[in-house]
Amino acid sequence: MRNVVLLGSTGSIGTSAIKVAEDLRDRLRLVGLGAGNNVELLVEQARKHRPGMVSVADPRKAARVSETLGPGVRVLSGPEGLVQLATLPEADVVLIAIVGTAGLQPALAAIRAGKDIAVASKEILVMAGQIVMNEARKHGVRVLTVDSEHSAIFQCLDGKPSTSVRKLWLTASGGPFRKTPKADFETITVDRALKHPSWVMGKKITIDSSTLFNKGLEMIEARWLFGIEMERVGVVVHPQSVVHSMVEFVDGSILAQLSTPDMCLPIQYALTYPDRAPSERVRTDLARLGTLTFEEPDEDRFPALTLARRAGERGGTFGAVLNAANEIAVEAFIEGRIPFTGIAETVRAVMELHAGVAEPDLNQILAADQWARTQARRITGVSLCATRPFP
Repeated sequence: MRNVVLLGSTGSIGTSAIKVAEDLRDRLRLVGLGAGNNVELLVEQARKHRPGMVSVADPRKAARVSETLGPGVRVLSGPEGLVQLATLPEADVVLIAIVGTAGLQPALAAIRAGKDIAVASKEILVMAGQIVMNEARKHGVRVLTVDSEHSAIFQCLDGKPSTSVRKLWLTASGGPFRKTPKADFETITVDRALKHPSWVMGKKITIDSSTLFNKGLEMIEARWLFGIEMERVGVVVHPQSVVHSMVEFVDGSILAQLSTPDMCLPIQYALTYPDRAPSERVRTDLARLGTLTFEEPDEDRFPALTLARRAGERGGTFGAVLNAANEIAVEAFIEGRIPFTGIAETVRAVMELHAGVAEPDLNQILAADQWARTQARRITGVSLCATRPFP
């Protein structure tokens, strides 16, 4: 039996993790749940699984949750509540599925408390990959991944050293605008950007998938997770989303992990690793699928890949700046203040303004994050009437 703390229990990854826990009641026990402001769903989850501790974002809602759940469940709130959950003594693994930067402090707290972490929040490794991985090595804990792409690479590597790798290949569906002409990008609406062809996800990550920023962030994640240079991390478009990623080894062999798209599979693998628990949830019929295709990504139409590669190569605070500027730009697009093309343009502009810190500590990373948000808000405060081409 493995005791699991789940941070972000009411989001798309969190609800999938709940399904996995319900499938594997003889292997997984939910001992702590952390949520944002969807207290109704949190209460429903807590009543069903009876964790000893839960946390909500808004302190004003904590009293109501506590009254509803009764004395058997301790109710916390705010960032401090997440850290307390992440360091719960009885926890074996902490699954972090919080969107944005809020997962970084709990992740580090869990590592320093000797807990394995399963990472679904890209920001943790994009912002502070070097610090997180160094802390994990120092404290002898594992950083497992819940992203389907990184889970695929992890499974294909199977413990082999980075020296045996020629290239890591992250697959991308291409999003809803894979075949949309660049001239039409200015008129892309929020509703169109939220129609992903393969996955059902939250708004932020769905928009990121339409711009390919999601894939760019995954490139930086892979660089830190697997201890490999950015030049050995590539992207290939695979519209069927069945090959979740591949590893090309130095002898020319390529190993891939395939399955019908379902986030329950990588979540289950992370929570039960190194075992493989039986599950009937995912079935893949290759004959019925028929054809699997691959394409080169168009970095002219999707400059997010170029920007992410630059941030990964420069390292230091550039990952935090890329991530923060993108968050604000996505927010501005959803609110109708900038066009679809303005997302990448905003990120590029903020990155060009950033001097960078090569070996930052956590405070410098958080400061860079806030600086980038301020710059991005300033830029998106007025409509970007004209966009400059990317060099």
